[in-house]
Amino acid sequence: MLRQLTTARPSVCYDSTALRTQFAISAAWFTYNPDMALVVFLRGVNVGGHRTFRPSALARELSGYGVVNIGAAGTFVVHKPGSRTKFRTTLLSKLPFEAKVVLCDGRDLLRLNTVNPFGSRPSPPDVVRFVSILSKAGTLRASLPVSFPSEGRWLVRVTGCDGQFVFGMYRRHMKTIGYLGQIDKLYRAPATTRNWNTIAAILQILKC
Repeated sequence: MLRQLTTARPSVCYDSTALRTQFAISAAWFTYNPDMALVVFLRGVNVGGHRTFRPSALARELSGYGVVNIGAAGTFVVHKPGSRTKFRTTLLSKLPFEAKVVLCDGRDLLRLNTVNPFGSRPSPPDVVRFVSILSKAGTLRASLPVSFPSEGRWLVRVTGCDGQFVFGMYRRHMKTIGYLGQIDKLYRAPATTRNWNTIAAILQILKC
């Protein structure tokens, strides 16, 4: 299970020059407005050999929308989405399996630059900072922070929320994936999780 968790969260450092080059190739033919961009998060793909596909190949198939792929977990920045409903339908038609898709506006993610949810202090070496993206703004009926499990050494700790975005930290452990699934129940809305490195890469592309 731990291997599944680490596979699902890209941990590589993204080269800003390469990201700008990829953006320039895919988006050079239109004037880019970051407020119009859409960010796509697929849930539960390329994990443990299940629902496997090549995100980079999908991005090429959707090049007409100015799609940029980030990592292997099914994360895309869409520079020219047009109708959200039409794009979502097209995206799902290109996948070789049924998948849950969470969408958010690029301008909402850019707001995280000013929110600064984790502050400037580095996290401990065994702790990963994450953002869970809700399918819609959820309703929380608990005081933060919320820890899972509720007693003993926590494996997942939810520390904040801003609209669709839930912030927290998790420890690398075989039970962590199960506790991350509790965020759906906590906010009464489906969520998909990415580590902060992936979110930072998205922000880089949105600001290009």
